[in-house]
Amino acid sequence: MIDKNKFSILVQKHQPGFASVVPFNPLTDKLLSLDFSKNNKDLTDEILNDTNLFSDYISSKIRKAGCRYGIGGYAEHRTVYSRSRHFDSLNGEEPRRLHLGVDIWGEANTAVIAPLDGIVHSFAFNNNFGDYGATIVLSHSIDGITFHSLYGHLSLNSLNNLQEGQLIKCGEVFAEFGVQFENGQWPPHLHLQLIIDMGGRKGDYPGVCKFSEMDQYILNSPDPALLLPFFQ
Repeated sequence: MIDKNKFSILVQKHQPGFASVVPFNPLTDKLLSLDFSKNNKDLTDEILNDTNLFSDYISSKIRKAGCRYGIGGYAEHRTVYSRSRHFDSLNGEEPRRLHLGVDIWGEANTAVIAPLDGIVHSFAFNNNFGDYGATIVLSHSIDGITFHSLYGHLSLNSLNNLQEGQLIKCGEVFAEFGVQFENGQWPPHLHLQLIIDMGGRKGDYPGVCKFSEMDQYILNSPDPALLLPFFQ
């Protein structure tokens, strides 16, 4: 596996040619940093256990801040995953709570844009409560180095007419944010994750890990901010 620092330098070199992963004008649009760790005392069990209330909470925060999107979450130890057994261990041991991607929170049907050229590696409908829902994985190659980007919580329409190996050009709209009934029962948002080695998986890769496994997962899933130079 390529060294994480070398990988970051490689991707940063090509950032000037990247497209914004969602419609965004850095001159007029603003982003709201959202915290879903235990430090956020506003997130009561009542809100977390009702997707409609959770959606209202997020959209209200974004609107009141005068922002277009909410964003954040990479390497964040999140209490919100307690809302789903999908992140619990079968034997009652340590649950998965550490988030491995960046979330961009916005309106349903927001366009998802390829930040750089890629091909469709795989896709799936991961329909467990709290899971990704509709998911697409793209493969990319820069200077002979192959890596992947995962897009979760999409609409089911995003999977229509897709084929593995299909070319997706930089700047091409290839997906959209899904509603709760197709995105794993979450408020509308995009989970964006960088993955160096898919480990043979297709249409899925852990987006949340155990805190005790953080080091190994962070090495394989560097900060997706590398794909978001417009958001810096």
